[in-house]
Amino acid sequence: MSQFPKQWGWVAVALMVGGGAGWVGHYYVNQLLPTGSQEEANQSPSTVTALATVVEPEADVQGAVPIPMAASNFIAAAVEAVGPTVVRIDAERSVSQISPDTFENPLFRRFFGDEMPPSMPPERFEHGTGSGFILDADGRILTNAHVVDGTKIVKVTLRDGRTFEGKVVGADSVTDVAVVKIDATDLPTVRLGSTEDLSPGQWAIAIGNPLGLDNTVTAGIISAIGRTSNQVGIPDKRVQFIQTDAAINPGNSGGPLLNDRGEVIGMNTAIRANAQGLGFAIPIETAKRIADELFATGEVQHPYLGIQMVELTPDTIKEINEEQGLQLQPDESGVLIVRILESSPAAAAGLQSGDVIQSIDDTVVKTPTDVQAKVEGSRIGEALRIQFHRDGADEEVEVKPAALPAELR
Repeated sequence: MSQFPKQWGWVAVALMVGGGAGWVGHYYVNQLLPTGSQEEANQSPSTVTALATVVEPEADVQGAVPIPMAASNFIAAAVEAVGPTVVRIDAERSVSQISPDTFENPLFRRFFGDEMPPSMPPERFEHGTGSGFILDADGRILTNAHVVDGTKIVKVTLRDGRTFEGKVVGADSVTDVAVVKIDATDLPTVRLGSTEDLSPGQWAIAIGNPLGLDNTVTAGIISAIGRTSNQVGIPDKRVQFIQTDAAINPGNSGGPLLNDRGEVIGMNTAIRANAQGLGFAIPIETAKRIADELFATGEVQHPYLGIQMVELTPDTIKEINEEQGLQLQPDESGVLIVRILESSPAAAAGLQSGDVIQSIDDTVVKTPTDVQAKVEGSRIGEALRIQFHRDGADEEVEVKPAALPAELR
């Protein structure tokens, strides 16, 4: 019996709270209703429900209901600023329908004998589409080398619909960078950013023309930085790629990769058709440096030493000692030279297979990528001091990089 009054106390409190809330709601609805409608509202509970759930916007004079604009975000702002600078590049290249190897086929020879057929099929023209972006108001455009491969003239379409004949000023297959020039003035231009402070997890925005769908925008994050050409699966390139999960498909190649401020941090390249959910971009510093050289001279000279290398790990050391008969220490670190190309700067300087490079110009190197970066940053003909181990002894030699031969590009 002693608990009964307490329960009634809780009931009384609940009634007071509920009644207070009901009175507030009743007062609020009465204030919304026009005079003379309050009595109807009291008689029609459905009216109160409708007022609480639906607020009709006022119609304009034509009777159309205005739709409120969605709040903008940083992606939309970046696209609005950079979108006009992104162009579509259409390239056409001739492809022979019959390969030269066909004429060496025994069946072909048996049919035609020593005489060539009287008339050959006409050349087939292959069409390709890519992207690019405007660097300067006078019509200098940056794109991928593989977008313009095999042609000197391309069709450039701006976002506003204007089209121009573009001249391929130069292309560098080693970095997959090319530049195009159109005759125009007062064009919108991109704002270049920096990858110096770039880190995984930051926003990434890609703009381009994937699969022929112009001005497509995709967004994601930077998923990795410093991906080497070997890791990406294209060992013939000299680029450390930005990796992103922003969708990059054929046609995106040559378009810009932006940060959250709308600055260009890379140039997209669709280099892996089987890259599930991953895209890659050339850092803007690399792309801009190559572009400047191409605009200035029409070509790029890459320094090279003429060595093939492998990174030393406990597993590779054990394997090399067993297969090559070397005596590398288990804790040996550095980059092992596995081959010296004939008539190369490395051969002329006296480097040998089995030498372990420790540092270049007193900068420690631990991977082939480190060595490649030091060589790429050097000047042709200017000596690099290479410190290395040979048969357990420390040695040093000067090597003067030469221009990368055309057959190795």
